[in-house]
Amino acid sequence: MSKANAPQPPVERVEALYTELVQHYGDGDQRELRAAAKILLVALAKFQEHGGPHWAPLLDEYIDILKRDPERFQRMLESNRATTPDELLA
Repeated sequence: MSKANAPQPPVERVEALYTELVQHYGDGDQRELRAAAKILLVALAKFQEHGGPHWAPLLDEYIDILKRDPERFQRMLESNRATTPDELLA
């Protein structure tokens, strides 16, 4: 399969959805924030649904990393741009 036909990594697909949502809001007020909020709401619902009994502490851990060590969070995000599950680092 050529690189042009290769499936996008999941993070890139979510970013493409975000861009599509921003465009959907056109010139609306806070369109970027509204688009991010939509994705976050769905993500939180799925996190709770599939995260097991310890979903909330795990969510708190991710938020804490983002607050206290944004560079680490960025590395985690970048590592999740893998194209296959065995390439994932975080």
